[in-house]
Amino acid sequence: MYNQNINWITKPIEVAAKRLQQSTLYFSTSYAGCLRAVLYMAAIVATKYNPDIKRQYERLLKAGKAKMQALGAAMRKLVQICFGVLKHQCEYRPQVG
Repeated sequence: MYNQNINWITKPIEVAAKRLQQSTLYFSTSYAGCLRAVLYMAAIVATKYNPDIKRQYERLLKAGKAKMQALGAAMRKLVQICFGVLKHQCEYRPQVG
């Protein structure tokens, strides 16, 4: 259930360009922009200091994803970690040793 709550924050929206014959992904702008701004800055810091998010970010970059796509995935993972901590009422433990 809490996974559905995450989607409205970091869900990419696919917009098809009629003239360009290609689709473009944009982050959802239908909800709180200030929340996304906070998540953006937190994700930048987390890619340097959080071992789980850092590993995911580097893996996505090696796979050929754009930096902004990898950062969007880091934002989503950060929100998932926060919801998990709140749901289980326990301290966050990184999965990477």
